[in-house]
Amino acid sequence: MTSTQIKEARPAPAKEQADPPANRRPLALRVRDWLTAFSFTVPALVLFALFVLTPILYALYVSFFNWGGFGAPSDFAGGDNYSRLLDDPVFLGDLWRGLLLVLLSVGLQLPFALAMAVLLNQKVRGRAVYRMLFFAPYVLSEVITGVLFAMIFAPDEGLADRVLGAVGLDHVGGLWFADQDWVLPTLFLVMMWKYFGFHMMLYLAGLQGIPAELHEAARIDGANAWQRFRAITLPLLGPTIRISVFLSVIGAIQLFDLVWVTTQGGPDHHSETMAVTLFQFGFKRYQIGYASAISIAMFLISLVFALAYQRFVLRRDTEGALTTMRGNR
Repeated sequence: MTSTQIKEARPAPAKEQADPPANRRPLALRVRDWLTAFSFTVPALVLFALFVLTPILYALYVSFFNWGGFGAPSDFAGGDNYSRLLDDPVFLGDLWRGLLLVLLSVGLQLPFALAMAVLLNQKVRGRAVYRMLFFAPYVLSEVITGVLFAMIFAPDEGLADRVLGAVGLDHVGGLWFADQDWVLPTLFLVMMWKYFGFHMMLYLAGLQGIPAELHEAARIDGANAWQRFRAITLPLLGPTIRISVFLSVIGAIQLFDLVWVTTQGGPDHHSETMAVTLFQFGFKRYQIGYASAISIAMFLISLVFALAYQRFVLRRDTEGALTTMRGNR
C-alpha cells in the first residue's frame, strides 16, 4: 500500500463533543448539582439565621412592647415606641450629629487620606515607615484610643492645652470634650486620627493596581501631574473610593466605643450617637422596648444605604469589571 492509501485507510478523528447546555442535562444531574451547592451553603445559612436574622426579628418583636428586660414581654405598646422616636429630641439630634459626622468624614477625612496615599505612592525616602506610622492608630482598639485622647484633651492638665500654652495659644485650648461647641469637632479629630490610616491603605492598594504605562503615555503626551491625576488616577480609583465612602458612612452610623469612652454622649447629649442612645435606654434605664425601636431604626437606615449603594454603585462597578475582562479576552 502506498502512503496515500494508508492515509485514506486511517479512520477520521472523532469530533470532540462539547458539554451539553445546562438545560439539556439530565434532571438527576441537575438536582445533584443543586443539592451539592446547597449543602455547602447550609452552614453559612444556619449561622446567618442564628446570629443575624434571629436577633433582628426578636428586636423587631420586642420593639412593640414596653419591656424592662425582665421576664417575657407582655405590655403591648403597638407603635408607641416608634412614634416616640419621631418626637424624641435626643434621637433627632442623633440623626443630625450622625449626618454631620458623615459629611465631615467624606469631605475631610477621605480627601486627606487620598492625598497621603498619593504622596506615599511616590518614591519617597522612608515611605514604608510613614505607612506604618499612619496605619498604626487603626490597629489600636477604640477603647485605648478613647482613654488616650481623654487624657490628651483633659482640661488645663492635658497635653493639648500644655502644648498650646507653650506656643502662646492659651486662648485656643479649653474644655474640649466638656464644651458643647467643641465636643463634636474634637471627637471628629480623634476619629480622623484613628481611621484615616485605614482609608489611606485602601487607596494605596488601589493606586498600586493602576498600570504605570498609562501615566508614562500621558507624560509623553505632555500631561502634567494634575491632568494625569484627574484623567487617569481618579477614574481608575473610583471603585476603591466608593468602597471607602461606604465603609465610612456605615462606621459613622454605628459609632459607639469611641464616644462612650471619651464623653458618654455628653455634655447634655451634644456628642451622643444613635448607638450611645440605644445603650443608655437599653442598659442604663432598662427601657428595652424603646432601645429595640432605636436598633430597628439604625438597621433600616443602614439597610437603605446599603441597598442604594448596591443598586447604583456596586452593580455599575461589577458590570464595568466584567466588560473589561471580556474585552481583554
